Amino acid sequence: MYSKAERLRAIELYFKFGRKITSVIRELGYPTERNLRRWVQAWEASSGDISCLPRKERYSDAQKQAAVDHYLTHGCCLAHTRRTLGYPCGALLIRWIDELHPGWRRIHTSVQNASAPFKPEVKLQAVRDLCTRTIPAQKIAQDVGVSRQVLYKWKDEAIGDETYQFMRKNDDPSLIQERDALREELARLTQAVKRQQLELDILKKAEEIIKKDPGISVSTLTNREKTKVADALRDTHPLPVLLSTLRLARSSYFYHRAALRAGDKHAGVRVSLSEIFHANYRCYGYRRLHAMLRHEGVRLSEKVVRRLMSEEKLVVSTARRRRYSSYCGEIGVAPDNLLARDFTAGLPNQKWLTDITEFHLPAGKVWLSPVVDCFDGKVVSWSLSTRPDAMLANSMLERAIGTLKPPERPIIHSDRGGHYRWPGWLQRISSSGLVRSMSRKGCSPDNAACEGFFGRLKNEMYYGRNWSGVTLDDFMKQVDGYIRWYNSHRIKLSLGAVSPETYRKRLGLI
Repeated sequence: MYSKAERLRAIELYFKFGRKITSVIRELGYPTERNLRRWVQAWEASSGDISCLPRKERYSDAQKQAAVDHYLTHGCCLAHTRRTLGYPCGALLIRWIDELHPGWRRIHTSVQNASAPFKPEVKLQAVRDLCTRTIPAQKIAQDVGVSRQVLYKWKDEAIGDETYQFMRKNDDPSLIQERDALREELARLTQAVKRQQLELDILKKAEEIIKKDPGISVSTLTNREKTKVADALRDTHPLPVLLSTLRLARSSYFYHRAALRAGDKHAGVRVSLSEIFHANYRCYGYRRLHAMLRHEGVRLSEKVVRRLMSEEKLVVSTARRRRYSSYCGEIGVAPDNLLARDFTAGLPNQKWLTDITEFHLPAGKVWLSPVVDCFDGKVVSWSLSTRPDAMLANSMLERAIGTLKPPERPIIHSDRGGHYRWPGWLQRISSSGLVRSMSRKGCSPDNAACEGFFGRLKNEMYYGRNWSGVTLDDFMKQVDGYIRWYNSHRIKLSLGAVSPETYRKRLGLI
C-alpha cells in the first residue's frame, strides 16, 4: 500500500511530465501503470484541479526580471535574449514580458496595414511592378514595406503555380516527347562513355602497374592483379563499379588486398631458391629444389616451389641435338642381354653400364665415356677425349676395374658400338673377369639408364649455354667438375633426396 503523500507525488509528476506514465514509473520506481491510471482518475473525480498540486517554480523572480530587462534594453529581440542568457523558451519569455511590462512587446505588422497581413491585390501589384521592372526591385520593396527577399518570394508564389501550369498546357506534346527521348539518349550515352573510360583506365593501369602488354584484356588478369588495379583506381572510381567491371568478387578483392598488405612471406625462400638453382648448373627442377629446401628446414608444397620458380624466371634449359652413334656394324658374335632392362642392383659393383656421348662446341667436339653403377647411379669412372678412339673406352674401363675389390666381378652392359668389340676391350674384360652384356641392335631402351645419365648431364650443364670462346680443354674440365659434383652433391629423389656418395655413407658402404 502507498501513502497519500506518495500517491500525490506520483500524480504531480504525471502532470509535470506531460501525462507520461512511463516517465513517472522510471523516476519513482512505483506504482504500476494500472495503479497510476486509477489514482489519476480518482483524483480528477474528487478535485480535478491540477493547480492545487504543489509545483516548484523552475525560474526565480530574479531570473524572470533579468530576462525581461535584457529584452527591453537590447532591442526587444526575443531570440537575442534567449541566446545571451540561455533561457527561457520563447513562449515563456513572452508570458513574462506580458506579466511584468504589458504593452512593451514588439509585434511586427505590415506598413500598409498595422492590423492585418498584406492583401492579395497589394502582393499582385508588387509582383507586376517587379516583372515590368520600371524601377529597381529594392525601391519596390521599400514602397511596399517589405524586404527584397519577400518580394521575390511573392513572385515565385505567383508564377510558380498557376502561371507555370498554364504555360505547360501550351507545350507541344511532340516536343515534350522528343525532349524526353533526347534526355534518355543523353543519359545512356553518358553512362556508355563512363563505362568505356573506366575500361580504358583499367587497361592503362594494368600496363603501368603489372607491366602487362598493351594487348591485354580483363579476362587474362589474375585476381591478385585485378586487386592491384582496383586499389590504384579507387580514388577516381567507386569500388563496386570497379569490381563489377573487373569481374572480381568482393570477397576475393579483400582477400588479395590483405595478402598484398601483409607483404611477401616467401621473400627469403625466393633468395634461397635462386642460390640453389644457380649453384647447381641451373638444372634443378621444382622437385629437386623442393627437396633441397626440405634439407634446409623449409616446408613448402611443390606447387608453391613451382610458382616461385615461375615468378623468379628460374627455367631449366632443355634444348636438344642429335646424339652421337658409335655403331660400326656387326664385328664378331655379340653377347646376350643379361640385364633385360633390369637396372636395379642390391649392392654396388653388381651391374655397370657404359656408353659414349658427343658434345658439339664452336671449338670442336668432345666425347665422354663413363661407367655408371646401377646400384645408385654413381659414375664409377669416366674418360674425356677429343677423339672417339679405343683409348677413350679402354682408359675408362681400366680405371673402373681399379675400383673393384675381391671378389667383385660386375656385369658390364653396353650397346653394340665398335669400342666394345675391339681386341683391347675384350682383352681387359677377360683378364679382370667381368661379364659382358649387350643391348639389341638399334634398341637404345636396353641401355636406358646410361642414356638417362647423358640426358641429365646435357640438360643440366651443356644445353642452353653459350660455349663461344671456350676451349676444348676448358670444356673437358667443366664436364669433369660436373661429374664430380654429380656424385658428391647432386641429389636424387629416388635415393631420398641425397647424392650417391651420401647415400653410400648412410649405408656404411664407404
